[in-house]
Amino acid sequence: MSTNRYQSELDKLPETYAGAMREDVARLKGAIAGASESSVIGVGSGGSFTVASLLCNLHEAYTGRVSRPSTPLEIICNPTLASSSPVFLISAEGKNPDITEALGRARHHSARPIHVLTNRSDSPLMTGASMLSDVSTHVFELRDKDGYLATNSLLLDAVLVARAYGELDGTEDALPVAMADLLIGDQSVAQWLASAEAFIEAATQRGAVIVTYSPLLRPIAADLESKLSEGALLHCQLADLRSFAHGRHLWLAERPRDTVVLALIEPSLSALWDKMRDLFPRNVPTFSMPLPGALPRDLIAGLVAQMHLVDAIAKKMGKDPGQPNVPQFGRDIYYLDLPEFIPVPEARVPADEQSKYDVLGARWPSPRKRSDMSRARNAFVNDITKQSFRAVVFDYDGTLTASQRRTEPPAAPVVQHIQRLVEAGVLVGIASGRGDSIQQELTKVLPEDVLSGLFLGLYNGGWIGSAIALPEIPNTTVEFLSHVTRIAWRLKSLGVPIERIKTTHPYQVSIRFRDGLPTDQMWFVVADALRQAGLTTTSLFRSKHSVDVLAPRIGKAGLIAHIIQHSKVDPHQIVTMGDQGAWPGNDVSLLEHRFSLSVDMPSRRLDRGWKLAPGHKRDVDATLWYLDRFRIVEPGKFTIALREEPSD
Repeated sequence: MSTNRYQSELDKLPETYAGAMREDVARLKGAIAGASESSVIGVGSGGSFTVASLLCNLHEAYTGRVSRPSTPLEIICNPTLASSSPVFLISAEGKNPDITEALGRARHHSARPIHVLTNRSDSPLMTGASMLSDVSTHVFELRDKDGYLATNSLLLDAVLVARAYGELDGTEDALPVAMADLLIGDQSVAQWLASAEAFIEAATQRGAVIVTYSPLLRPIAADLESKLSEGALLHCQLADLRSFAHGRHLWLAERPRDTVVLALIEPSLSALWDKMRDLFPRNVPTFSMPLPGALPRDLIAGLVAQMHLVDAIAKKMGKDPGQPNVPQFGRDIYYLDLPEFIPVPEARVPADEQSKYDVLGARWPSPRKRSDMSRARNAFVNDITKQSFRAVVFDYDGTLTASQRRTEPPAAPVVQHIQRLVEAGVLVGIASGRGDSIQQELTKVLPEDVLSGLFLGLYNGGWIGSAIALPEIPNTTVEFLSHVTRIAWRLKSLGVPIERIKTTHPYQVSIRFRDGLPTDQMWFVVADALRQAGLTTTSLFRSKHSVDVLAPRIGKAGLIAHIIQHSKVDPHQIVTMGDQGAWPGNDVSLLEHRFSLSVDMPSRRLDRGWKLAPGHKRDVDATLWYLDRFRIVEPGKFTIALREEPSD
């Protein structure tokens, strides 16, 4: 038989493997390391589902965090799956409508990082990602497009993911340099495939295969089923070795001439498989893929081997699974406009009220008690919409800028609103745990006359001044902060995932963690270390990217007090805005102000600190939603028209 499309793609696998081994996976490793304290959701279809399954398997193996591979439809129908776990969306070309819709719904329902792994920089998926805040993209270009079944894109992404986990674990030889060195037991892939000839003959004659597998090898089984089914080659059932024992064995009794059994085995289950095989009816052909283990190199070896097994089966049947005759109805099904047919699930509780329930830990609030929350919400909206304001104080990271893109100034729409407010005579303040880097960023996007009208509260309100005045840091040392610094370095030496420790006397110590790492868990690590040393934890706060320990009498509320005193403003004429409003969030003092708005996590107080922006708008998107409703009513005064229908 002449070389077909699928065969020609398999011939390129060694080159793709070598390319994957040369790629820089530092950012991908950072994303995975940032999710190491969490479960993850991997999302993909077809071959990308295999990569998602591989990612979740390795995440469980290395971190012990139960993780779930999902199809895009699972996220589309139940986007709350993405609400509490980092999400990795995987798509080779980024053009299938399922994954682009899943991205939008996941981002709208998740407060955790969203990552996109793809092989095309120009695609609908990448376009969608660029329009959403806090979505990290990991693009590894693949020159040649796969045919009908995923081959080279699957291997490329699988090797990248396997490398990332292996290297994070400190395993230098997690994968061999060349694909030819991958082994199935003590055989090369080619040798193993040659020994499968009789099994392949039996499988193509009988038409059905049961793939039983070790749970540690699930990604290999998933891809084998996908290729055999999508290529219309064989009917395929999947069951791990014990699930098979719970009834599926009846196929061997009732239909012994219609079925073959393939076992994907690693050493921990080899004895079990040997015993099971001895008990099978003798007229049922069996074959095994005995992998040395379930390490990254074993999983990649299994994926490569089963791709070649599919090729051998297809050749025996005279088919080219890389270029089948796809019917028009299949194309029409693939390109259905999903939003037209799958509405966004309706929330059973309004999003603004649900956010309050969430920070209170009221997962299932009693229907009889919801009226209390609704009354509190309505009272707050009534009060804030009636009030006129002279000043607004913003948090910076996560409010005016995306917290994951901390080296960039605010986006143009945010800058335009700030300029509009300042030019109208409104007093504008920005409070942040950062230092003069904020001034450097604002200088890039705002004219000097606007900058001179901005109040800054840097180092969590430790230094307060104009945006055009360089901070003058007193040459004093706070003993408490020195103790905290020593404790932080001690934690880092013990392996706590601390990326940076920055001490700014006499204001604060900022402890930065790996990107994406949930700081709510790390806060307890630092707090316990301070407690053990006999130090107070009352000045310990967290943002989405760091834990800050403040010196006595330092806080973002200091900027509010400064504006009140400096500009003779009534406290009720100041509105504040931040993303971390529930203690120990670092915006707690901002969102405990009487008139305060959250862009993500609200205050636990019912009379203030509400997140009134739509549930799917978070961080900068929520800030813009509020700012779009700021109405200048006279020079130096504005109101907030929350009752107006959103323009989007």
